[in-house]
Amino acid sequence: MGIPLVQVDAFTDKPYGGNPAAVCVLSEAQPDTWMQRVAQEMNLSETAFLLPEGDGFRLRWFTPTVEVDLCGHATLASAHTLWSEGHLASDQEARFYTRSGLLTAQRQGDWIELNFPADPSQPIQTPEGLANALGATPVAVVENALGYLVELAQAATVRDLQPDFAALGKFPVHGVIVTSRGEAPYDVVSRFFAPALGINEDPVTGSAHCGLSPYWREKLGKTTFLAYQASARGGVLQVEDRGDRVVLRGQAVTVLRGELLY
Repeated sequence: MGIPLVQVDAFTDKPYGGNPAAVCVLSEAQPDTWMQRVAQEMNLSETAFLLPEGDGFRLRWFTPTVEVDLCGHATLASAHTLWSEGHLASDQEARFYTRSGLLTAQRQGDWIELNFPADPSQPIQTPEGLANALGATPVAVVENALGYLVELAQAATVRDLQPDFAALGKFPVHGVIVTSRGEAPYDVVSRFFAPALGINEDPVTGSAHCGLSPYWREKLGKTTFLAYQASARGGVLQVEDRGDRVVLRGQAVTVLRGELLY
């Protein structure tokens, strides 16, 4: 008997868009080495592993190379899987115990609402070589728990970036968020590069918006905004800033069901 696996496209309402994540709902704990090897086999930006615990689930996220502390799109995919595969009733809150504390998810019509911790940033001097690695001149650079957050002057510049991933991977951070004011209907546009985590570009990054939310709250003078992550696959997020928490809303689509054999 294999272990069920579901692949979900997150932050999209159409198959083969957004950010794909694999989700395994486990009936018993598995070794860390096994989970890491499965994530490497899946070769997606994240593979999520869920194990029932108390009134919720222990949730862990693995890239092909490392375990991470927080992942938005794989949490969205996990919640979607719990409801769509019958692990939770459709009106039941999903509760996840993680390295980043308790995270919750609720269904809001066709959308899923995630409650995440905010990731405030601190201004820093532009690191030497960062502009060259990105191929663009920053308006501002700040740093948060995820890495560097780089503001550029125009959305078109964000969309057209072709970074030097080898150079970006040498900076002492998990990743680099690049952002600007958006173009209608979007308030904010961004991309996320994380070669140090084995992901040159993440298609849609929920955790990045935990930092983008407090950053743009101050600049836009508003606590709710519509965000677009301008990767090749693209993804849409509704973002609500609640001070020390950030609410992210997105949609998700199941694209594959199978089982792991070993």
